[in-house]
Amino acid sequence: MMLLSSKKDVYLHPHFIKKCKFKYKYAKQISMYAIVEIAGQQFKVAKDQKVYVNRLQGEEGSKITFDNVLLADDNGKVTIGAPAIEGASVTAQILSHLKGDKVIVFKKKRRKGYKKKNGHRQYLSEIQIESIALSGGKKSASKAAAPKKEAAPKAEVKEEAATTDYKSMTVAELKAAAKDAGISGYSSLKKAELIEALTK
Repeated sequence: MMLLSSKKDVYLHPHFIKKCKFKYKYAKQISMYAIVEIAGQQFKVAKDQKVYVNRLQGEEGSKITFDNVLLADDNGKVTIGAPAIEGASVTAQILSHLKGDKVIVFKKKRRKGYKKKNGHRQYLSEIQIESIALSGGKKSASKAAAPKKEAAPKAEVKEEAATTDYKSMTVAELKAAAKDAGISGYSSLKKAELIEALTK
């Protein structure tokens, strides 16, 4: 079978036409996708898609939710996060834990007799995306409530700092206390200056 294009007389092979139709059909089926950060890397995912990611904590068959959704497209309606979309989440199931293909790392310095050959196989997890939700994320709400709870312990630490006797402490202990208090440039300060900075 020979088909000619309208612009130029170019022969198109039947297998090529079938591949193009398959790609076009597949592109039409994907109605919703999201760009999500998984284990430090960004992936474009759709429902029922299988993805290989860096090794995740969790057993095979367990479900895992990713809250860091950077972009979502729902039938042409694009939502962009700043940096992440609030309430959006991607749910996936861990199918298996495996190792990637071997990579050879070879180092050489010419005329020096230096050669190093190492192999590396990356630890991976195969996951299948089950659902993409743009609203109704529970974890983002709990993250917003968490800073309010942390505000009270910081006040208690300041009260404890006011009651401690810094003069009896060594310089190393004072530097550690300054580091915990978040004072910048504490490494170059002397004992008297450290005590003065901590008592403020």
